[in-house]
Amino acid sequence: MSNPFVNQSVVDLNKDLGRQQYPLARAEELQTSFALVFSRHLGCLQSGRRFEARSMLVTGLSGSGKSTEIEGMLKRFKECEVPLPSGVPADFAECLLASKGSWKDLGKKTLHAIGYPLSDTTRKTQFEIWDLVVRQAKLKGIVGIHYDEAQHIMRDKSDKEVLAILDAFKTLMKSHEWPLMLILSGVPELDSYVQREPQLDRLLSRVTFAEIDLCSAPGQLAPDYTVLHEIVGSYAMSAGLEVDPGLQTGDFLHRLATAGGFRWGIVIDIVVDAVAHAVGRMGGFLTPEDFVAAWVNKTKMNELATPFTHEAYERVFRNQTLFRSKIGS
Repeated sequence: MSNPFVNQSVVDLNKDLGRQQYPLARAEELQTSFALVFSRHLGCLQSGRRFEARSMLVTGLSGSGKSTEIEGMLKRFKECEVPLPSGVPADFAECLLASKGSWKDLGKKTLHAIGYPLSDTTRKTQFEIWDLVVRQAKLKGIVGIHYDEAQHIMRDKSDKEVLAILDAFKTLMKSHEWPLMLILSGVPELDSYVQREPQLDRLLSRVTFAEIDLCSAPGQLAPDYTVLHEIVGSYAMSAGLEVDPGLQTGDFLHRLATAGGFRWGIVIDIVVDAVAHAVGRMGGFLTPEDFVAAWVNKTKMNELATPFTHEAYERVFRNQTLFRSKIGS
């Protein structure tokens, strides 16, 4: 019996697309940086001497795809099961931070991420909490922790509170018993917080997720046009769709980038939504109209006032106000 709340073609599409990730060049840069940091870490563990862990700071605008890229990389890392000196395979924990909380909340979230939840009624000092984090991580072979949206826990905090949180990060990296690698990811403002703690700052390798760049030299086409073209084609092909010629023009690809605020993650989401619409109508082709329909469905804008149809789309749709137009302002 069919369920009125389930569109099976869309379910199947998202199940299939959820298993793949377009290989942007930044993924290789991220993995190369991570491999250098981890290889140093592994060598130091094998030496048996005390050391300070190195870590990574990954920044980019909201919607640039940081979380997806890091999650994918850590999944591949865990699957490799790199043996540690103890014989236990190396593991990495992941922790999403929220805007509310202190260093103690950070500690509790960290313990939960490594599989050792702490009761809210437990009374422990900062030292005791972080000591427990280190001991549990060592026992489980966890060599590092990814703190996603790390800027959230430092927003609207006093300088003293921010420094306490940064000191907690530094403590993990400098542990004599089991130094931990960190991946701190978030929007660009995160870098300004990190710089308040010089010892932490100097131990970080930085990776920046750049925006889509369609600025071309005279007589040349910017390389990111080719990447956009390949993204549209690959997701259409995965869904068994032909690509309408109207999607292969520089004009359409620029409109697509504008619609996504020149952020790769959001552009891919828009493409997936358009592909889902095309699959739903069973036309066999992915067309500009599918992008218009997906945009209208999300924003409830008039179909003549979308980034894919409006004549002055570059002026009307700004990078800072995603899915909002300047019409009437």
